[in-house]
Amino acid sequence: MTPGIDRRSLQHFDWVLLGLVTCVLGIGLANLYSASSPGVESGLPPEFRRQMLALGVATIGMLVALVLDYRRLERLAVPVYVGTLLLVASTLVLAPVTRGNRSWLIYGPLSLQPAELAKVGLVLAMARYFHRNPPSEIRRVRDLWGPALIAAGPVGLIVLQRDMGVAVLTMLIAATYLLFVRIPARAWAALSAAGVVALAGLWTYVFKGYQKERILDFLDPSRDQLASGYQQIQSRIAVGSGEFFGKGYLEGTQTQLQFLPTQHSDFAFSVLAEEWGFLGSVTLLAIYFMLLIWGLVVANNSKDSFGAMLAIGVVGMLFWPAVINVAMVLGLAPVIGVPLPLVSYGGSQLLANLVAVGLLMNVSMRRYIF
Repeated sequence: MTPGIDRRSLQHFDWVLLGLVTCVLGIGLANLYSASSPGVESGLPPEFRRQMLALGVATIGMLVALVLDYRRLERLAVPVYVGTLLLVASTLVLAPVTRGNRSWLIYGPLSLQPAELAKVGLVLAMARYFHRNPPSEIRRVRDLWGPALIAAGPVGLIVLQRDMGVAVLTMLIAATYLLFVRIPARAWAALSAAGVVALAGLWTYVFKGYQKERILDFLDPSRDQLASGYQQIQSRIAVGSGEFFGKGYLEGTQTQLQFLPTQHSDFAFSVLAEEWGFLGSVTLLAIYFMLLIWGLVVANNSKDSFGAMLAIGVVGMLFWPAVINVAMVLGLAPVIGVPLPLVSYGGSQLLANLVAVGLLMNVSMRRYIF
């Protein structure tokens, strides 16, 4: 028998979770083929081939995360967290400047975005902290200094990389755990009011004119329709033209004529909406919803708090980028470069998300073993 997995574990393997993830991955691969095929005369598109290779590596990562008993991972949470921080920090020295930030380690044809792996390290560290400090016992804002420091590590380094989109996303993943603390609403209201006053002061007395313009363009891309707003305009055209049933697979005009920027990554959902319409879009979102709900069921059924906190963190890793990406595609949120988990092109995010799914399966599979 494989080390770390016994007969009882295999008897309780979570086939439902595996089936949901496989469905999303299958939709993502079919969508990627369509998004990356324009301009390719023969053979498989290069993005599709690279994604298949990344899927193989990510599947191995998922199996490793599945085999190791998650309860032993509590002792490894800090080393894994520190290791991912060091990996992110290395980009500040080793990574070339790409699109204005230093986010990628590149070695020949291989590339890695360490910030994606840092999310896994963050979830492990947060799960360990809240396992030892139950959220139900946290009743004051100042009691959150521990998780705040844990979140500050990766978020601060990613800000130094100048990748604000990933920094915001990482902060939101950490904030998922705040839903379970028992801090009174009035404390949150006071903290929010202080934050608004501070931002107003910075806007009035600190920010320069060009800095204000950049922030306004970020919040409302339609202010500059030939630059920052172009992506969202083309995306909304693609989504709207799909109507209810869509134009058909490989038949989307916005996609095939390559009017959609980054249509294989950040705007993959636009491609799906154009080709499969409202019906196809709702189907994918319904599968996502079932996956997230199943993750919460796994957390609820876990026999220990570390497993429950780990499952909640994985749900946060899948929930926040999905919400931000869909809102971004529909023009309801600024374009901040967040891919759709398990669907968009990108090896690093696929590796991180499948490792996280492996951890979720790990918790689910061992829920009957003490």
